[in-house]
Formats: sequence, C-alpha cells, structure tokens
Amino acid sequence: MTDANDISSQNDPDDLQRHAAKMAKKKAARDKIMASKEGEKGLIIVHTGAGKGKSSSGFGMILRCIAHGMPCAVVQFIKGAWDTGERRLIEANFSDLCQFHAMGEGFTWETQDKARDIAAARAGWEKAKELIRDPNIRFVLLDEINIALRYDYLDIEDVLSFLATEKPPLTHVCLTGRNAKDALIEAADLVTEMSLIKHPFRSGIKGQPGVEF
Repeated sequence: MTDANDISSQNDPDDLQRHAAKMAKKKAARDKIMASKEGEKGLIIVHTGAGKGKSSSGFGMILRCIAHGMPCAVVQFIKGAWDTGERRLIEANFSDLCQFHAMGEGFTWETQDKARDIAAARAGWEKAKELIRDPNIRFVLLDEINIALRYDYLDIEDVLSFLATEKPPLTHVCLTGRNAKDALIEAADLVTEMSLIKHPFRSGIKGQPGVEF
C-alpha cells in the first residue's frame, strides 16, 4: 500500500524540481562518459559461475544478432545430444543467419569414455576455428566450451593464441560454462559470473522445458 506521505512527496513542486535537477546532473555525467567512448572491437566474452543463465545469456545475444541481421553461429561442446528450444527455434526459422553445430555427446558422466569426449571436443574446436575465421560471421557462441577446457580436453593456450592472432577484429566470441580458466578470464573483454543462490534441482525438481532447455 502506498503511504499518503509518499504521494504528497511525489506531488510536491520542490521535490519534483530537486529530482529533475538531480537527473539532469546524472545525465550530463553520463553523456560525458559516453562521449569518451569510440571505435568498435570484436569482444571476447565469458559467462561462467555455478549459477544458471550462462548459455541462456549467450543465446540471448545470438537472438540479438539475428534481429540485427548479423550472421552468427553456435557450436555446442557438451549438450549436442539435447533437444533444446534454442536449437529448434534457430534451425527452423533462422538457419540463413545462424549456423548451429551440435558437436557434443553429453556430459562426461554420461559418455563415460574419455577418448570419445576428447575427440568430440577437438572436433568442436576445429569447427569453431573455421567459423571464427570467416569474416562474414560476426558472433560465435561456444556453448559449454569451458567444461572441455576445465577437463583439459582442449589446450587453453591453443584457444587463447587462436583468439589473439586469428579472430577477425570485429568478430565477437562468447565462451560459456562454469569454472572458466583464470587465463581465459584475464584475456577476456567481458566476464560475467553467475552466482547460485537457489536452484529447484536441489529440491528434487528436474529440469523444466522453457527454463532449462
């Protein structure tokens, strides 16, 4: 319930004037900051952490690229065998703008075959390099690659060297997955860590369509 004093304050001319002056000052400061920013750069973006939302955020950027008419691509390193909503949507409606390559075969505890996991990860990385090298592709999502890097299925130095020397200047690359390597975090332009506060799985609730996949 709104307090009567709050309503009175909202309608007070002096209060409204103070608020307008405060917002004008903030806008001037913000405009000054924005004026100092210039140029474009292809970013290395990392989404990591134990919380949910890493892949979801990456796919959100893929949809932004599609909306802007920017060619983009997805390489999935772990969840390739899953029937996900993102994959259905992109392949059915936006395959002209977004390539989708599901290269994984499931989580390591599902395959139980280290050599197979390594082979799948390396095949995924070869495809990723091919897509990143293509100057017509403006954004590449490497979904769950951090898991492959964590288990040393891929060499982190090889990945960082490639991104530093062969990625076109205006191409964005987003790498998702928990436990991102420190060297990758150091090399990235944008890093977001998703924190886990609560998750329904801990209460015995399985993954839900539209939320998890």
